[in-house]
Amino acid sequence: MSQQLFSWFDEARYGLFIHWGAYSAGARGEWVMNRERIPVEAYRRDFVSRFGAEDYDPADWAAKARRWGMRYAVVTTRHHDGFSLWDSAANPYNARNYGPGRDLVRPFVEAFREAGLNVGFYYSPANWASPDYPGPFYRDWPGKEDWRDESSRRRFVAQYRAELEELCTRYGKIDYLWFDGCIPENIDGEETLGMIRAWQPGIAVNNRLGAPYDVRVCEQTINPPKEGGRWEACMTLNANWGYHAGDDRWKTPRDVIELLLTCAQKGGNLLLNVGPRADGAIPEESVRILDEVGEWLRANEASVRASDLSPFSWNNTARPITVKGNHVYLHFLVNPLGSFRWAELSNRVVSARWLDDGSSVHFEQSDGILVLRDLRWSAPGRTVELEVEGVPEPLTRQTTFWIPE
Repeated sequence: MSQQLFSWFDEARYGLFIHWGAYSAGARGEWVMNRERIPVEAYRRDFVSRFGAEDYDPADWAAKARRWGMRYAVVTTRHHDGFSLWDSAANPYNARNYGPGRDLVRPFVEAFREAGLNVGFYYSPANWASPDYPGPFYRDWPGKEDWRDESSRRRFVAQYRAELEELCTRYGKIDYLWFDGCIPENIDGEETLGMIRAWQPGIAVNNRLGAPYDVRVCEQTINPPKEGGRWEACMTLNANWGYHAGDDRWKTPRDVIELLLTCAQKGGNLLLNVGPRADGAIPEESVRILDEVGEWLRANEASVRASDLSPFSWNNTARPITVKGNHVYLHFLVNPLGSFRWAELSNRVVSARWLDDGSSVHFEQSDGILVLRDLRWSAPGRTVELEVEGVPEPLTRQTTFWIPE
């Protein structure tokens, strides 16, 4: 049941994460309130008031996501700063009452649905603006012993559940709920998850509120769960999630392609972040990089979508290696200098071709060695598709990490 229910997620392999909120007006990252110890009143005056969303065009965001090859998107409906992007009765500190003066979530949902993309909501139970939260300036996440009293905890739980009910009942079907904000353990997450599944049958939920969950996530690293199962790596395009005007530490298009292929090789998804400015515009450098990745993906997406877990070990030239059915995809993100010798494949090769233009690749195979010849390479990388007999298998299976601890 789970496999069929979340087939959209397994097929996608690539999604768009969007960190956007009042912190975008500060232009120095999404944790600015906490890191700079800005009081709630000053944050509302200096950040929320300047969060205008004047150029917010979710249809343009959705069109870009499609052009970039993403199949789903997750938007920050409320980050740790406690400012909700929808017209919330449960939380008056919201985009209808302050800043933009309107619900920003509804047009997002409508635009991305119209574009044929799956819709996800990021939501952080942590709330630096709430008088019932243990405090806004912790350097570690607060612990369960940090509640002021039991009545504060109960009020806090009631409010965040009321906010979740609004998100889960006002906007039609929502495909994915992405929890963040590790806060005191005793917020009754398992009970809350039961409510969510009653409000939104069939929704996928990540692991950050507890069990049961559908997707295990890792942040700024690629770390598939040892026990297997559905997973997702969440990564930034530069070094910040929210917009930071001074952050020019951009990943290259080839970096992004390698991240995407590494996730696909390991049977998981890449959720890649952009941080729009306070007016709603996505930074030009983000667009440039992701346009180039999207162009590459249009020619090579068969090697990414619905990929299986690859059984092959690493080599120095063709990596990552993805597999699907009886096909193996050798990704040359570096120049193979005309030929490639692969000593991993136990299956007989039926055919070899360049994935981007369908032209044949000359190959020879004997005694467990496959040699590809006359390889014509171009940046940011090209992919050779091998059709093999049977399910792809290595000559020798790697069972441990190759560097001893």
